[in-house]
Amino acid sequence: MSKIKGLKAFIDSITHGRYSQNMILSSANRTSFFSYQCLVRSVTTSEHTNGKISAAVASDEKNGTGDSDQTASQKPVRGGPVSWLSLVLLIVTGGGLIVYYDKEKKRHIEGLKTASSTVKQGPSVGTAAIGGSFKLVNHYGKTVTEKDFLGKWTLIYFGFTYCPDICPDELQKLAAAVDKIKAKTGMEVVPVFISVDPERDNVEQVHEYVKEFHPDLIGLTGTTDEIRQVARAFRVYYMKTEEEGSDYLVDHSIVMYLMNPNMEFVKFFGKNYDVDALTEGVIKEIKAQ
Repeated sequence: MSKIKGLKAFIDSITHGRYSQNMILSSANRTSFFSYQCLVRSVTTSEHTNGKISAAVASDEKNGTGDSDQTASQKPVRGGPVSWLSLVLLIVTGGGLIVYYDKEKKRHIEGLKTASSTVKQGPSVGTAAIGGSFKLVNHYGKTVTEKDFLGKWTLIYFGFTYCPDICPDELQKLAAAVDKIKAKTGMEVVPVFISVDPERDNVEQVHEYVKEFHPDLIGLTGTTDEIRQVARAFRVYYMKTEEEGSDYLVDHSIVMYLMNPNMEFVKFFGKNYDVDALTEGVIKEIKAQ
């Protein structure tokens, strides 16, 4: 009797223990629950039968009816076969459940590992919609468009000539990077400055300004509408600030745009890039094309 109860507790621990807590398919859970019900019924039937036999034997002994030979013969004939059949069924089915759950658990874990390690290729987002057609005037007074830069790598910076510190620092960095790129690769990158202050930055003002930084630096300006159009095309923010008559500053994006020989946007470089990082970044993008 104690063996049967122990096996019943063992099956309960299998069903409600660590194996049932794993993430196993619902069909496996239904199968195991059905098997468990059958086993419990079998154990209960065995206990009930043995109880009846034990009660009958005890009654016979108390009343003095029957003999020891009859009692001994009744136990293996009536109680023995049912009890041992239940025991074998418990052992075989319990072992089978353990093996089955182990197999399902391992298969499920392997499936999770495979799913987590597989990288699914998503749709390409393509190139950012930066750049486009424009019509401006260079620092010599000549009208230019984006087509004048075809066939050349170009670095474009938006600023204004009355900028007290940031624009001069960025243009010096741009000029130094252009020279380093040419020294390292022999590749010429055209530096371009586009004004976001068309009211004050006329051709003469831009001409005097760009020659302070690099002999190849091209300065571009235009009307208010033309500057607005090119700024919109390159996603450049700019706005007047601290206006006191004609003395004001222009708040604007501090970004350099690298354009390929087709005047298509490749990458932008922010203020956090120093000369060396800007140089290596541009070289890397050029080599990758």
